[in-house]
Amino acid sequence: MSIDIRKIERALISVSDKTRVVDLARALTEHGVEILSTGGTARLLAENGIHVVEVSDFTGFPEMMDGSVKTLHPRVHGGILGRRGRGDAQMA
Repeated sequence: MSIDIRKIERALISVSDKTRVVDLARALTEHGVEILSTGGTARLLAENGIHVVEVSDFTGFPEMMDGSVKTLHPRVHGGILGRRGRGDAQMA
């Protein structure tokens, strides 16, 4: 059996309990992982010197409902649900 190991390129971090989230994000960035985040989590990471891309900047779509709806966008869901090795036409 062959194991197909791929490098993690991007991580979405959005948490209510921010305990140790800075440590997690720092460890990921040290391995070359781009961090996407929302609202308060993004602010905390940026304040601690971690480069973070706001989800709304990534999607080109603003947060809705006073920040309650942040990650409901095809660019986010496509990344979560997509299957590696399949072309865009197969996933459409």
